[in-house]
Amino acid sequence: MLPLMTAYECPRCRIQSPVEALTWCCPKCRGPWDLAFTSAPVPLPSLASRVNSLWRYTEALPPLPYGPEVSLGEGRTPLVRLTGSDTGSVSAKLDFLMPTLSFKDRGAVMLAAHARRLGPRTVLADSSGNAGTAIAAYGARAGLDCVVYVPEGTSPKKLEQIRAHGARIVEVPGDREATARAAREAADEPGVFYASHVHNPYFLHGTKTYVYELWEELGGRLPDTIVVPVGNGTLLLGAALAVEELYGHGLVERRPALVAVQAEAVSPLAEAFHAGAEDLTGPAVARPTLAEGIAIPAPPRARQILRAVRATGGTFLTVTEEQIRTAQRDLAGRGLFVEATGVACWAAVSATPPRQGLTVVPLCGAGAKTGLAS
Repeated sequence: MLPLMTAYECPRCRIQSPVEALTWCCPKCRGPWDLAFTSAPVPLPSLASRVNSLWRYTEALPPLPYGPEVSLGEGRTPLVRLTGSDTGSVSAKLDFLMPTLSFKDRGAVMLAAHARRLGPRTVLADSSGNAGTAIAAYGARAGLDCVVYVPEGTSPKKLEQIRAHGARIVEVPGDREATARAAREAADEPGVFYASHVHNPYFLHGTKTYVYELWEELGGRLPDTIVVPVGNGTLLLGAALAVEELYGHGLVERRPALVAVQAEAVSPLAEAFHAGAEDLTGPAVARPTLAEGIAIPAPPRARQILRAVRATGGTFLTVTEEQIRTAQRDLAGRGLFVEATGVACWAAVSATPPRQGLTVVPLCGAGAKTGLAS
């Protein structure tokens, strides 16, 4: 067994578990794990000569002996200006140019590297498409047997991509929440590593590299506002981790505001935030939405997400289906073909008076995965 260098920790119960264990949640409250891990400062001047993947930020990442070996060159995505004025500007980070065409590669490479050192019988994931695709690809890279649970009606192009990487698919009747429940039941079986982008904190330590890249790209500073789409909140919580690390190490002078975006059709976090609640009182009604990737009625990390947004002076915005359609076509007219979920932030920023300074939105998934919204 590898020496214990980090540990899982429940943010509610403070129970810890070795990261070598296949236990995927807190045994007391069944909630998701955090990672008891302290990062070191990343030396900005040394980055120019480092590997061109997210592993360039090695001081900020949990120790993973097989990390670079399972890399597909993920990260380092372009930052492109969309609008500008005397008071503020908006730039987009093109995370749909990742190896599997979505930002989920940032977390999937961390989970695959961690799983490889544990040697499970099977790696299991549940997803509406993009996370499953990323786990399948990086699982293949790491030589791991993978199975992906998806809700019925998942985009055929995403299913084809998952199968192409050699993963087995289990289609679950019902919505995204039903899929998660089925996967969690299977995750309790012996020898299964649950590569959950929600419950396993290694995923969050991968998504935090999104903000480290912004910091590097902007010469050691951060945008004034970072806008992110939120369903389960993995990109937002990763961003919050990075902001606290960079600020805590004295590498930035201030924290940017984190602005979270949800589809109006499924917006439990936005409703809780504007009601002043610290947590959800129950699952939201899962109405149909083009933004399927963020249509999460009961995100397990809701309390953490709400706290993270409030701590930075940020807010929640919601977008309608028509705003999503308009934003997708608008970006396509600018040369950027992004899937409907991935345009939510641009839809929100376009409909809201811009904040002062630099605002950055992520374009999270490629339009080729789902096509143009009808």
